[in-house]
Amino acid sequence: MATVLAVGVVLLLVAVGVSVRRISRLSERLVGLTRGSDERSLEAILEAHLARVHQVVRELDEVEARTAILERDLKLAFARVGLVRFNPFEDTGGNQSFALALLDAHGDGFVVSSLHARNLTRVYAKAVAGGKAEAALSDEETRALQVALAPVSRAPR
Repeated sequence: MATVLAVGVVLLLVAVGVSVRRISRLSERLVGLTRGSDERSLEAILEAHLARVHQVVRELDEVEARTAILERDLKLAFARVGLVRFNPFEDTGGNQSFALALLDAHGDGFVVSSLHARNLTRVYAKAVAGGKAEAALSDEETRALQVALAPVSRAPR
């Protein structure tokens, strides 16, 4: 009988050891869940976490809406630029004249030309729609438009 009781006590001690180990693991997990929280109950902690998740989802929705607006508006901003400097007259020094093409993502915009001479400067603007000028372009204006319409390469500098 004493042997049976001794075996029973050993089995109970093993069961207690396993239970203590499991409780210690659960306690570590609970501490991990409640880290940084002043709440007393697990339910309150979970409610606080859930409220934070809902707040983050609302903020993410707001950011997505603002991003969509920015992406839409960005297509209308001048994103493609072509600049050609040149010397149209032999009696002036340097390339102080220029043709500047400013286009949005759709190829709409304008070409501005400035012809600089010794005694005057003339400025011209010509509309561009869909990458095509609505008026005849000079060679320099055509080159500026081509530069603006060229594929953008992002080579490292």
